[in-house]
Amino acid sequence: MTKLLLSLHVLASILAVGPITVAASMFPRYAKPPAPGSEGPHDHDTRTAAFLHKICRVYAVVGIAVPVLGLATGAQMGVLGDAWLLASIVLTAIAAALLMAMVLPGQRELLMDAPVAEQRSAAARLAMTTGIFNLLWATVVVLMIVRPGSTTGA
Repeated sequence: MTKLLLSLHVLASILAVGPITVAASMFPRYAKPPAPGSEGPHDHDTRTAAFLHKICRVYAVVGIAVPVLGLATGAQMGVLGDAWLLASIVLTAIAAALLMAMVLPGQRELLMDAPVAEQRSAAARLAMTTGIFNLLWATVVVLMIVRPGSTTGA
């Protein structure tokens, strides 16, 4: 049962969190208006930005399976009290809160009409926030693999 739960947890992580990290990282580029006075093709593409936002929203709901399966796996393995897992749980909660409170609302805000200067500034903030979100997930992945203090860790 442990192998099945762990396999489902890893698959859910790849299939749910992966698309969010990629789509959220790409979003500011397509939502940011072109620089004043620039000519030629622009990266400003609201349809693409709206599609990337939809990917983030949908996969955020699907992503709920990741911590649920992770907790079930940790309980099955008897490691729920281990420091590496507790740190991962805290970082996952922070990443989820960041996604729900800052990334998704920031994307929604950029899809609305606003003055260009405000949009450029909001896109820069969103890019930074998304980077922090992605860094949190990368840290969780490392903790899941290395498992500091574990007798089975690397």
